[in-house]
Amino acid sequence: MQTITQVLPGVWRLRLGNPEKFTATSVFPYQPAEAAIRELPKVADCPLPVELISGEQAARGFRVGLPLDDYEQVYGLGLQLYSVNQRGKKKTLRVNSDPAADTGDSHAPVPFYVTTNGYGVLVDTLRYITIYCGSAKRKTGTQDASGGRAATAAGGAEELYEGQARGGDAEVVVEIPGAQGVDLYVFAGPGMREAVQRYNLFSGGGCMPPLWGLGVWYRCKSDFSETDALAMAEKLRGERIPCDVLGLEPGWQSHAYSCSFVWSDKFPQPKQMIDSLSGMGHHLNLWTHAFTHPSSPIHKQLQARSGDHLVWGGLVPDFADPEARRLFAEFHCKEHVELGASGYKMDECDNSDFIRNPWSFPEISSFPSGLDGEQMHAAFGRLYQQTIQSVFNNAGRRTYGQVRSSWSLAAPLPYALYSDLYDHKSFIRGVVTSGFSGLLWCPEVRHAASAEDLIRRIQSVVFSPLTQVNAWYIKNPPWEQWVRDENNADRLHEDRERVTGIIRRMFELRMQFIPYLHSAFAEYRRTGLPPFRALVMDDPADASLWNIDDAYMMGDRVLVAPVVAGVTQRDLYLPNGAWRDFETGERFEGGQSHHFEVPLEKVLVFVKDDSILPLAEPAQSTADPALRRLTVNVYGSGAQGIEFVEEDERGEMNTVILAWDAQSQSVSLTRSGEANAAPYEVARARRVAREG
Repeated sequence: MQTITQVLPGVWRLRLGNPEKFTATSVFPYQPAEAAIRELPKVADCPLPVELISGEQAARGFRVGLPLDDYEQVYGLGLQLYSVNQRGKKKTLRVNSDPAADTGDSHAPVPFYVTTNGYGVLVDTLRYITIYCGSAKRKTGTQDASGGRAATAAGGAEELYEGQARGGDAEVVVEIPGAQGVDLYVFAGPGMREAVQRYNLFSGGGCMPPLWGLGVWYRCKSDFSETDALAMAEKLRGERIPCDVLGLEPGWQSHAYSCSFVWSDKFPQPKQMIDSLSGMGHHLNLWTHAFTHPSSPIHKQLQARSGDHLVWGGLVPDFADPEARRLFAEFHCKEHVELGASGYKMDECDNSDFIRNPWSFPEISSFPSGLDGEQMHAAFGRLYQQTIQSVFNNAGRRTYGQVRSSWSLAAPLPYALYSDLYDHKSFIRGVVTSGFSGLLWCPEVRHAASAEDLIRRIQSVVFSPLTQVNAWYIKNPPWEQWVRDENNADRLHEDRERVTGIIRRMFELRMQFIPYLHSAFAEYRRTGLPPFRALVMDDPADASLWNIDDAYMMGDRVLVAPVVAGVTQRDLYLPNGAWRDFETGERFEGGQSHHFEVPLEKVLVFVKDDSILPLAEPAQSTADPALRRLTVNVYGSGAQGIEFVEEDERGEMNTVILAWDAQSQSVSLTRSGEANAAPYEVARARRVAREG
């Protein structure tokens, strides 16, 4: 049985066989942003020929085949730390905190892909699907001996193997284990970028973090007390290190692993502590996970609303049960949020298979809602976010936080992913890949092998969705000593003043970009355009962009290309058009590669030529009035003005338009809207226009 229905403009649902009861669209609360979808370009017909899509029952489950052109490239599938272009790959989308290879395992696999032909496909399932992105070829009635091309071992194994992913009979094959059918959602473009926007808007639109969430975050050592945390907050302010969010790790709870969600004796006056932090311009973020210890006041109530296996001796709440979500949320609201806590870091909501002692619930588990363990692993991080988000929605407050797992339809939720893995190149790649699937990724800084490694990692996290230093196992900031044992023995590095100065300037740069970045997130909420995205998304016809996994767009006019320790020069292909070096204004033609020197204090950041860019004065926090005083960088002719936003505490916005007048050599500011927001003002304009 196969039926197709247009559910929204440019969105079609194709039903193959008999889908399961529990799927992403049936389990996750979501509300498509229909009005915004109608603003996207009109597409009359489904971009995939329905007659070329097959679905059939197989012994292992349900098989779906979708057409794929010979040179059509495939992207997405959630947070993929090992590759950006999935063409020719086999991926099993399994929730896993310890992916060991490019197999599809991920903190946040998403059964959504998008191609350079300008459409996207969501497989509506909570199963660990296997997807062959052009590598599985079915036998037909006859095979043409003249097809393909000759290859020899002399060309290497890669040449021998790559032909399997090419050819006119290529298709995307999806295996859904144990299922008897599935719903596919097809999202039209007409381009790749618009297909991603349409998927994000179908999910409900992109998230909009509060302004403070875009500042600098610092997480304290796990065993810090209330006194220690306040001392660290004062230290950061005293040393002029920008910081908006101070994070507490497991030691704030009376029991962690599993969790009581109750303040420990080391935090005897949490309300006073939070008030003191607020007085310094800090928001408080609390580490937690969902596994509920017997000492927790909600343990008894959750007993009948949890799975049949324990994790670290704690209950696994059935977040597919609305009553379980309500009990969990109400307790967190009363014990933390009503005291003034601003958000959470939701840890260990993924799974763990590839370590010595796997710790999570098995896939054979069962839950009162009817989900099995496999389905719950797929859904758990996404439902956990929804549960915590309800706390802030009900309190009428905004939040921004972290989560270690997610799935599909997550774009509206203001939580950035993170990982205990620590390869810097993979962390940069995560910024690139997450944007295809409605996810945000934080390449947080924990430790470093050297001062150079620390600085390079800080440079990457400054140009990411969430700028965080996670010092959970060191008592002093890492820029004072990056060697763990030395740090905890208070043997600080002799070069710490120089290193601290470099990192302070990087954090100040993050603060300068907040007006621009905040507006990129406003665009994400309004139109679904990812604020951080792969270069190929904006120009899929340019084959030179197909495999770039270490450079990305931030907003509509800034390109970032971080480097890792040991790299002092690199070649970089710039997309079509002309680009300016952010700092010097040197001009570079796009559509070609350039060679760049990258000294330690340099980050490769480029701005589209003829743009203007609003930058705040360096500020210690987003509450600092300096953040509202703008220096406007003018690149080239400055003919491309910019629109950005001012937002008040209710989330209401004013639109601000900046334009450069070449004749008077001045910037004009036009404001519209009635939001009661602190206004930006132009302090000065700066021409940045040196020719290359």
